[in-house]
Amino acid sequence: MGRTFTNEARRAQIMRAAIDTIAEVGYAKASFARITEKAGLSGPRMISYHFADKDELIHEILMHVLTAGAVFINERVEAEDTATGKVRAYLEANLQFLREHPDDMAALTEIGPHLRTATGRSYTSVSAQEVSVQSLEKLLAQGQASGEFRDFDLRSMAVLIRGAVDGAARRLRDEADFDFDAYTAEVVTTFTLAVAR
Repeated sequence: MGRTFTNEARRAQIMRAAIDTIAEVGYAKASFARITEKAGLSGPRMISYHFADKDELIHEILMHVLTAGAVFINERVEAEDTATGKVRAYLEANLQFLREHPDDMAALTEIGPHLRTATGRSYTSVSAQEVSVQSLEKLLAQGQASGEFRDFDLRSMAVLIRGAVDGAARRLRDEADFDFDAYTAEVVTTFTLAVAR
């Protein structure tokens, strides 16, 4: 049986409440009862109707946030004509998404240690970064092939760039007076100079 608009809206409402609850109290304390209260639902069975269990709900949250971030970033990267413009857009868009979605990022940080691969192994920060790192490697390789970028180790540079983004997420959450605008400007300047021929 396909999902209706009403079902999709209810699932989105539950996911939003779960994200906000996890960001507020942490993964371990984000019970269906707390999520129900945050969502303004009549009871936890409403969540069970839409999600088989907490694992399915968490997986859907992960996919929702990662997909939203990817769309937001890719639209801005693809709008640029030069490799330098694409690197700049990648950094600015990533950092803007972090700033505009602090609860989503906090929830992902809380969820991360509890995620398991299909084989039951824990995800690590390295495995979580891998898709982004590979995407960056391709972008950087295009800049080298066009002659716009200097010769450098693609993987090392991609890991450095990704690390700068992930470092900002931690600072944004844990350092109340962190100057995010200054950080964004410095990161963009640093990496556009680092890759330039």
